[in-house]
Amino acid sequence: MIVVGLDAAGFQQGLRQLQSAAVNLLPVYEDIGQELVNTTRRRFETSTAPDGTPWEPNSPVTMGRMIGANMRKKDGTLNKRGEQRMASKKPLIGETRLLSTEIHSVVGPTGVTVGSNKVQAAMMQFGGTKEDFPHLWGDIPARPFVGLSGADEREIRALMLDHLQRAARR
Repeated sequence: MIVVGLDAAGFQQGLRQLQSAAVNLLPVYEDIGQELVNTTRRRFETSTAPDGTPWEPNSPVTMGRMIGANMRKKDGTLNKRGEQRMASKKPLIGETRLLSTEIHSVVGPTGVTVGSNKVQAAMMQFGGTKEDFPHLWGDIPARPFVGLSGADEREIRALMLDHLQRAARR
C-alpha cells in the first residue's frame, strides 16, 4: 500500500504566498515594462515595426535636409562625410536621438504603459499627411515602434511564470 501525506499547513502557506504574489503585481509589471522599453528601443536599431515589417526609408527630401554644406564638394556632389551620413541615416533617428532614447514605462496597480512623451512620437507611430498637418515638409509614413511582437508576448508570459514560481518557493 502507498500512502501519500499532505502537509496542510505548508500547502496553505504556499497558497498564501501565491495569492500575495498574484495580488501584488507591481514587481512583474516593472519587469515587463523594462523588457518592453528595451525591445522598443531596439526597434530603432533594426528599423522594424513590432510585427517585424521594415519601416519605410527616409524620403529624398528628408535625406536632403540632413546633408549640410560641409558634406558637399564644390560641384554639389557628396563628399566622404556626406556619403557616410547618407549611408548611416536610419528612419526616426535624428541628430539628438531623442525619440529613440526617450522610451519609458509607467507602472501602476492595474498594468504597465510603454511609450514616449516626445511631441513627435505619435506622428512617427501613426504617420500624417501634409494636408492634415501643414507644418510638415511632406507626408510622414507610419513607422510603428510601440507595440508587442510575438517575442515580446512570449517574454511577458515567461516573466509572469517566473514571478509565480518565485512566489511559490517563498
